[in-house]
Amino acid sequence: MQRRAIVDWMKAVTLALTIVFLVQYFFFANYVVHGESMMPTIHDGNRLIVGKIDYEFEKPQRFDLIVFHFSKEEDFIKRIVGLPGETIAYKNDVLYVDGKPKKEPYLVPYKDKLETVSSGNLTKNFTLREMTGRKTVPNDCVFVMGDNRRHSYDSRYFGFVKMSDIVGKVDVKYWPVDAFQVY
Repeated sequence: MQRRAIVDWMKAVTLALTIVFLVQYFFFANYVVHGESMMPTIHDGNRLIVGKIDYEFEKPQRFDLIVFHFSKEEDFIKRIVGLPGETIAYKNDVLYVDGKPKKEPYLVPYKDKLETVSSGNLTKNFTLREMTGRKTVPNDCVFVMGDNRRHSYDSRYFGFVKMSDIVGKVDVKYWPVDAFQVY
């Protein structure tokens, strides 16, 4: 009788672990952030849950936080600022998309700190053509930037991110616990 209970218990545990593995493999990914390019939104060492299937049902949106394959060995986390077909420019710390200014409320903490610590803009002036040689974001790509604009290696330096390289959208920051946030 006890042997039967142990076998049933082992089956249940095996099934549960299989389900967890499949859900994580196909639907979600766990990421640990390395670096400071997304500060103050996300810090070095934060842990994230990334939805792998979000973009199967909807298109990426401006200001989504995404994880993408930068290389075979390394994934990056950045914020989408430019979508396919758009022109992007920065002038006097303001983002312009197709010539219209866009507010970036997630940068307010950085800009407030910048005003008290030093002078100058958080984001240097640029146009998409100056950075990439293209007038608009290609149809199968996005233009990404880190929130820590002065210290972010992003599309201004490495160019566009192909849609096929996007792992998924950041859904939750869960560690440290006091920084928990749903995006």
